Amino acid sequence: MQLDGRGLAPLSGGKTAQLVILLHGVAANGNDLLYLARAWQKLLPEAEFIAPHAPFPCDYAPDGWQWFSLQDRAPEKLLAGLRDAAAILDRFFDELLASRGLDESQLALAGFSQGAATALYAGLHRQKQIAGIVAFSGALPWGMALQSEIASKPPVLLVHGEADNVVPFQSMAAAKAMLEAVGVPVKAVARPGLGHAIDDTGITLAGEFLHDVLGAGAAATGRPA
Repeated sequence: MQLDGRGLAPLSGGKTAQLVILLHGVAANGNDLLYLARAWQKLLPEAEFIAPHAPFPCDYAPDGWQWFSLQDRAPEKLLAGLRDAAAILDRFFDELLASRGLDESQLALAGFSQGAATALYAGLHRQKQIAGIVAFSGALPWGMALQSEIASKPPVLLVHGEADNVVPFQSMAAAKAMLEAVGVPVKAVARPGLGHAIDDTGITLAGEFLHDVLGAGAAATGRPA
């Protein structure tokens, strides 16, 4: 299954040196997260940003897309859906890296809501370790499956609004504890008063995180990579 969607070429105008893949939430599409790419371009001028549409039509919003179905929220059903999405993304990553002559150390993921859960699962289960994962307003609902199936341990940044009424704020603490239990480097940032959304502070922190994990160089910021 092929994924499609829009992206932004490196701001530098040169060859792609890093790849940042943006994974949208349920009932949305890749275009919804391109504003993140625009916000991060100056920090990552040699990065190419790609925002694919999820592979499946949304169950309850015909104009939107989903990484996996939420009609049956039994843990085993969600896990099966995540496995399928991760397999599709794994092939997508392979193709992107090969076509640009890059390796996993130059690949990072950022996702929102269902896209955050998908980014975490796909990134942690990729055999070769990627540079890092940003998860906005996501969750890790898989219990022991994560611990038994994890293949690599890239650094993770979790950002979550304290007033989130879609994915409970408590999900961040649970995800942090689970990641720490398997030895994944993780930082969690709570955003007071924020609902199910991404705010300017979260965007700034995520941009700095991506700059650091991708070793984006000093050109954009004047500081060492």
